[in-house]
Amino acid sequence: MSGAGDETWDYLELGHIRSTLIRQEDTILFNLIERAQFKRNAPIYEAGADFLVGTDIKEPFVKHLLRETECIHAKARRYTSPDEKPFLPRAELPAPVLPGQKVPDRMKFLAEIDVNYGKQIWEKYESQILPLISKDGDDGQYGSAAVCDIQALQALSKRIHYGTFVAESKFLAQPEEYTKLIKAGDREGIMKLLTNQAVEDRVIKRVQNKATAYGQEITDETSQVHGTAIPDDMLKHLKVNPESMGRLYRDIIIPLTKDVEVDYLMRRV
Repeated sequence: MSGAGDETWDYLELGHIRSTLIRQEDTILFNLIERAQFKRNAPIYEAGADFLVGTDIKEPFVKHLLRETECIHAKARRYTSPDEKPFLPRAELPAPVLPGQKVPDRMKFLAEIDVNYGKQIWEKYESQILPLISKDGDDGQYGSAAVCDIQALQALSKRIHYGTFVAESKFLAQPEEYTKLIKAGDREGIMKLLTNQAVEDRVIKRVQNKATAYGQEITDETSQVHGTAIPDDMLKHLKVNPESMGRLYRDIIIPLTKDVEVDYLMRRV
């Protein structure tokens, strides 16, 4: 979150949150499309893989590269922003080189309550998301695939952890209702109160439309984006399957985001 100290910008205003989440859809889709150009490349997720023999890398190559990346980003104070969560334990990150940011008083709970779903996001990415976007096999493009993995993981993490902003905004809009449920330890009631199925359905449809548009091989022919169904002959030319991207949001991103929201709210009072 850039400019966290800017008191004139209301990061908890629902219109701002909505526009941020929509932009994050674009980032996630573009990163997954980039990863889709490479095969699964299973060795980059294996500790002690043959291609690492002779190096001092003991963990899977992707995790090693992620560790190095997050250490660099930590020096630029990335993880001092309330909407940024590292996959590494914070104790393993170096201190920021830049001076600390001022978090507005209205956002103090976002800075104090540290909900981190990095482990769950990593597990879902490796076991469920990769099979959705990449073909089986090994093309030897280990470095490129790993870089794309890291970019996709960070984009997914930012989107899912932005649920804390959604939760805080909803709490401020209905403090009495949420406080009652929180004090009663009613996680199911909190989940029901924060869920808006109509909004979720619109998000999934929008993501599918974007995936159709962004995933096309653009030629001098007129492209077809909208429609009730995508013909099979068109699917063959798309970089990612739009229906799979809709399932990604429906089955992984939205449920994890809502879990983050509930966990945040349970610690809010």
